[in-house]
Amino acid sequence: MLDRPAITAALALACALVIGACGGDGPATDAATSAAGPCEEVQAPPPKQDAELPRPKDDAPTAAGVVFDTSCGSFTVSFDDRAPKTAASFQYLAANGFFDGTVFHRVVPGFVIQGGDPLGSDPERAGTGGPGYHVDEKPPADLSYTRGVVAMAKSEVEPPGRSGSQFYVVTGADAGLPPDYALVGEVSEGMETVDAIDALGTPGADGPPTQTVVIESARPEG
Repeated sequence: MLDRPAITAALALACALVIGACGGDGPATDAATSAAGPCEEVQAPPPKQDAELPRPKDDAPTAAGVVFDTSCGSFTVSFDDRAPKTAASFQYLAANGFFDGTVFHRVVPGFVIQGGDPLGSDPERAGTGGPGYHVDEKPPADLSYTRGVVAMAKSEVEPPGRSGSQFYVVTGADAGLPPDYALVGEVSEGMETVDAIDALGTPGADGPPTQTVVIESARPEG
C-alpha cells in the first residue's frame, strides 16, 4: 500500500508559487462554478477492500491510452512513449477494472486532481491504497508537469519513478514539481471534464472535492 502521497507539501508550495492563489473572488470563482455544471450528483461507492492485482507482465502498452468515464464527463489519457512500463501498468489497471467505481479523492484547485486509490472513498484511508504491486521507471530528467500532464503519485520515502495506481492530472499551467513522479502521458481529449472536477475543489485547500466524483469506467483505447 502507498503512504499518503508526498506531493502534499510540494503541491501546496507550488500552488502558492505558480498559481499565486488557489482561489479568490470575481471571475475565477464564476468560471469554476460554471465549469462544475456537468457533474452529476452521485453517492460515494464503497472502498475496494480486495483490489490487489498480480504484477503486470508487459513492459510496454498495446493501447494508445485510456478513456475515463466519470460523473463529470469523459476524458482521454494518451500515453507518452518515454514511459512504456508506467503506461503498460496504467493500461493493465484499466483493463482489469481497477479504476472502475473509485473516486477522485483529492483536488487542489488550479493545480491537480488525484484519483486511482481503491480506498479513496474512505475519508480515513484515502491516499493510502494501491494495487498490491509497484513499477519503477524514472521519468525523463527534463520532464515538466504542465497543464494536462498525467503522472503517478508516490510516497515521500519511495524512489523517483515508483508508481502504484494513484495518479494525478495537472490543471495549472505548470506544477513546478521536480521530475520525480512517473510519467503516464497527457489528456488529449476532455480537458473540460478535468476542469469541471478541478472546480469542485475548495479554494486554497488540499483535500477531497466538495462533491463526490466517481470514475464509472476506465478502458484502454486505440
